[in-house]
Amino acid sequence: MAGIKEVAEEAGVSTATVSRALRGLQHVNDVTRSKIIAAAEKLDYPLTPVRPNNSYGRTNSVGVVAPYISRWYFSQVINGAEQALREAGLDLLLYNFSAMKGRERLFQHQLLKGRVDALIVISLPPTEEEFDSMLSLGIPIALVGMEHSECASIKIDDVAGARTATQHLVNQGHKKIGLMSGRPDDPFNFSVPQDRRKGFMSVLAENGLEWLPSREVHGDFTMHTASRAMDDLLARPNRPTAIFCESDEMAMGAMQALRRHGLKTPDDISIVGFDGHEMAEFSELTTIEQPVQLMGEMAAWSIMERLRKPNVVAPSLVLPTTLVVRSTTRRLTPAEQGQ
Repeated sequence: MAGIKEVAEEAGVSTATVSRALRGLQHVNDVTRSKIIAAAEKLDYPLTPVRPNNSYGRTNSVGVVAPYISRWYFSQVINGAEQALREAGLDLLLYNFSAMKGRERLFQHQLLKGRVDALIVISLPPTEEEFDSMLSLGIPIALVGMEHSECASIKIDDVAGARTATQHLVNQGHKKIGLMSGRPDDPFNFSVPQDRRKGFMSVLAENGLEWLPSREVHGDFTMHTASRAMDDLLARPNRPTAIFCESDEMAMGAMQALRRHGLKTPDDISIVGFDGHEMAEFSELTTIEQPVQLMGEMAAWSIMERLRKPNVVAPSLVLPTTLVVRSTTRRLTPAEQGQ
């Protein structure tokens, strides 16, 4: 049987509009509503409005697990999921923790069992033991920013995105390229910093460029820490002509440090970030843009489809990223390339 996504494609509207129309909500005109109903009938999609207590389970709530809520990436994913869940009449219960003790309590069932009908886990790689604990709950699970064979997953290709960012710098004639990465002793063992570093290093190797460990600093994905890390990098010899920052927030912190040292971007150092942060446009930052809020929305729709049709195979989706070139990167002159 077709799902809400197929109905939306057939009618040429968004999934949110389909949800509103089929539940009889306002803000959907009669022509669009008729088109959606016709598409649903054609695809044999049930037209009866979903009643949370009957179709979605006892709690009418979906749990969202995130290690941080104040950081931009996590807040955007949560926002996307919340909007989609609210459209469907479901509540969101947020489980946030920044300490490993909280993580241990969460995955021991007491905080989840009987409280939620489904679970969305954002960029937090659980151990096999934790996965077994989650799967034993018997509820739909969607992962954002990672994947597992027994769960729905929505992510991007972080290796490919980092490769695109680094190749952009190489194509502009840069040979001495620095890297601002995450912390090496990350307690959560996030895969994103590792994957983006892998993509960066692979491009350097393919282009025969020398890599010096002294050109890497750890910005820990915050502007403040990145600014201090950039101070450290600028104090070292053999300064790079360009830097790939594994997040936009780190890139903006690096730019602040450059200004403090009387240097300019891109005249002195070119900088490229990663994420598509809304402040990247105002900072004129060249970046790899990823559809962060959309990942949250799609994770929510994925588990709602599983709640509606439990036997549906969990999808694994890899969404595209886009290189957005702005004014923080420039092509080196032949004389500069020869230095």
